[in-house]
Amino acid sequence: MPNNHNDELIKRKADHLRLCASDRVKYTAKTNGFENYEFIHDAATETDISAIDLRTLFFGHEINVPFMISCMTGGTDEANNINLKLAAAARELKIPLGLGSQRYLLESNDLVHHFEMIRQEAGDIPLVGNIGAAQVSMTENPDEFSILVEASKIDVLAVHLNPAQELFQKGGDLNFTGLMKNLEYLANHIEIPVIVKEVGSGISGTTAARLLETGVKGIDVAGAGGTTWTGVEILRNGGNSSHNFWNWGLPTSYCIRTVHELKMKYDFLLIGSGGIDNSFDNARALALGADITASARKVLQALLEGGTDAVINLINGYFEDLKKIMFLTGSSTLSELRNDKLIIKSELF
Repeated sequence: MPNNHNDELIKRKADHLRLCASDRVKYTAKTNGFENYEFIHDAATETDISAIDLRTLFFGHEINVPFMISCMTGGTDEANNINLKLAAAARELKIPLGLGSQRYLLESNDLVHHFEMIRQEAGDIPLVGNIGAAQVSMTENPDEFSILVEASKIDVLAVHLNPAQELFQKGGDLNFTGLMKNLEYLANHIEIPVIVKEVGSGISGTTAARLLETGVKGIDVAGAGGTTWTGVEILRNGGNSSHNFWNWGLPTSYCIRTVHELKMKYDFLLIGSGGIDNSFDNARALALGADITASARKVLQALLEGGTDAVINLINGYFEDLKKIMFLTGSSTLSELRNDKLIIKSELF
């Protein structure tokens, strides 16, 4: 039975990788919401574009630009090779890299060598580990997650919240009882920062407040508008995009805006992801209040099409455009960009 279980996990991860390499898993009737915002042009800008410094801190690590290659997948030979290539790109860019689910490390030592290779390839850039909410909920000993830290040399642990995905996954975990209690223990006892992330359905301000009360240090909203993971599982079950729940989720822009409001009460890192597929959406996410942005599928597609150079060029392009947007909005710093530099388009007419 354990072998059958592992075989199913490997097949699932291979399916995820194959589907996310395409555009079949995009939302069809919902966007990230960024198209509703316009930057306010400053015709009298005094910003010196050559002096714009985008370096920022990611849990004590200085990174060159406020961007993270988000968690994708792991557990297959192809995924392992992809993660090594992404590690090389992230090291060149000096940005954080999110790893795929590490639940295997709780069950087997087979992949320890792979994570050691990623750490070596990544150099000293921050690595973000990844474990599911279901595993956190079901554990009787939250201290077991220290195995992930020791085995993979990660700097931050992300707990991914994916109830909608689990709901439509064959054999999905549907009992999250104990999540908040175990998350609180984990956040306050593990030796590295713990963050939480959705996988594409978004985190509202109300939910984020509950999560922050546990002591987690970051929220990755991962809103709707990019990859629909309910859609991924619907496709794996033989369905299609006409399914009633294909477009389930809260738009990324709404999530960033409402979660950012919690900055007045809580000290945390806000990561804006979910359909960050171009320079302007990346800039709007930062302007709405994200401390850093993140993307997965777009980065994966760039890697598959053009290798590590394509990933580096994609992300560098985002931030060259960001500097131009900052120049045109009179924003010398990211803090100034977040200070009323967007207007809702309906207010323009």
